[in-house]
Amino acid sequence: MKTNVAIVGVGETKYRTQIPDLNFSELAQQAALSALADAGMTMDEIEAVVFSMAPSEFMGVNDPEKWAIDAIGGRNKPFMRIHTGGATGGSAAQAGFYHVASGLFDSVLVVGADKVAETPDAQHILNLIWDPFYEKPMALNTITMTALQAIRHMYKYGTTEEQLALVAVRSWKNAINNPYAHLRGKITVDDVMNSRMMSWPLKLYDCCPRSSGAAAAIMVSERKAKRLKTKPAWINGVGATSHTVFMGDKMGPWADTDHGDWDELAMAAKMAYKMAGIQNPKKEIQVAEIYAPFTICEILGVEALGFCEKGRGGILNHEGFFEMDGPLPVNPSGGTLCANPIAVTALVRVCDAALQVMGKAENRQVKNIQNALATGVGGSLQFHTIMVLGSDPN
Repeated sequence: MKTNVAIVGVGETKYRTQIPDLNFSELAQQAALSALADAGMTMDEIEAVVFSMAPSEFMGVNDPEKWAIDAIGGRNKPFMRIHTGGATGGSAAQAGFYHVASGLFDSVLVVGADKVAETPDAQHILNLIWDPFYEKPMALNTITMTALQAIRHMYKYGTTEEQLALVAVRSWKNAINNPYAHLRGKITVDDVMNSRMMSWPLKLYDCCPRSSGAAAAIMVSERKAKRLKTKPAWINGVGATSHTVFMGDKMGPWADTDHGDWDELAMAAKMAYKMAGIQNPKKEIQVAEIYAPFTICEILGVEALGFCEKGRGGILNHEGFFEMDGPLPVNPSGGTLCANPIAVTALVRVCDAALQVMGKAENRQVKNIQNALATGVGGSLQFHTIMVLGSDPN
C-alpha cells in the first residue's frame, strides 16, 4: 500500500556563474544542511540519499557524486545517483518519493549540485547528445533544437517573437524577489528583441544562463511528517515520460508527437493529475514552476499542462494570465531562464513549488495555495517529469 509522502524541508544555495569559495562537495553539503535545518531534522534521521547529478563531464572528473557522500552524511546509508540530463532533478525527486511511498524508508534526502558554469566545455559536452552519423551534420545543439520547436509552434499557431520576449520580461521581473536567482532585473520587450541572435527566433534573453549551485529536499512518510513542526508540501501526483533521442523522429507521418507541441509533457501530466485527483488543472493548480530553459518552452509547457488550449499560450502570456497577480502565476522564482544549474534545475523547480505550498516563498509567495506543480525536461527534449504538490495529502 502506498504511503503518503511529504516534503518537509528544502535548501538552496545562491546560483551564480562561479562559486569559487565552495568546492563541489561543499556546495552539495550547504544545500543539504539548509534543507535539514528547514525541516528541523538532523542527518542521523535520514535513512537514504538520492543524488541528482547530470553529466559527470561538467565536473571534469569521473562520477563526482563519489566526492559528496561523506559531505552530505551519506556514508553507511543507501545511496542512488540519478541522471536524465536536464530532467535529472525531477527524476531524482521522483526516486526519493518512491523510496518513501514504497514504505521502505521513512525519510530520504534528495540533493545535488552543479558547477556547469565553471567549465568552458559545457556546450561541447551538450553537443554530444546527438548521433554523430545521422544528426551531427545538422549542427544541432540545445539552442538550435529548441529554435526549431519555436519555428514549428509559430508556423502552427501564429506565436510571435514578442510573445516569446514577454516570457523573459516576466521571468526576470519575478526573479527580483528571489535571493537565489542568477539573473534578475527590469528588462523590456525591446531589450529582448534587440539582444544578440542565437538561433532564430531565439535571442540571448530568450535563453537560460549556465549556473553553478545546489539544491536539496527532505521527503518523509506521513507518520514522520506528523511528528515534525513544519508545514509539509504533500506529493500527491507524479508523472514521467521518455521519448526518442532522434529529433527527426519527432515529426512526420511515423511520429506519435509533433515537435511544435510538448505532447510528451502532456502524457506525463495526465499520469500525475490522475494520481493527484486533478480534474481541471487550470482551476485547481494555483502556481506552476515550469522547467523552461528557453522562452518557447514555457509557452509549450502551459499548453501541455492543460492551462490553456494549444496555440493559446503566447496569447495568454500577452494578456498577463501568468503574471504574479494573474489567474495562474508561472515561475514566481524567475524559473530556469534566471538560474540553470543543470544537475539540479528540475529539483529547484520542485523546491520552489514546495516553498509555495509551505507558505515560505517570502516576497515571491502566491496567496491561497492548495496545489502547485513542478516540471523537468532533459536530453534532446526526450525526458519529462512532473510533480503535483498539495497543502493536504490526497
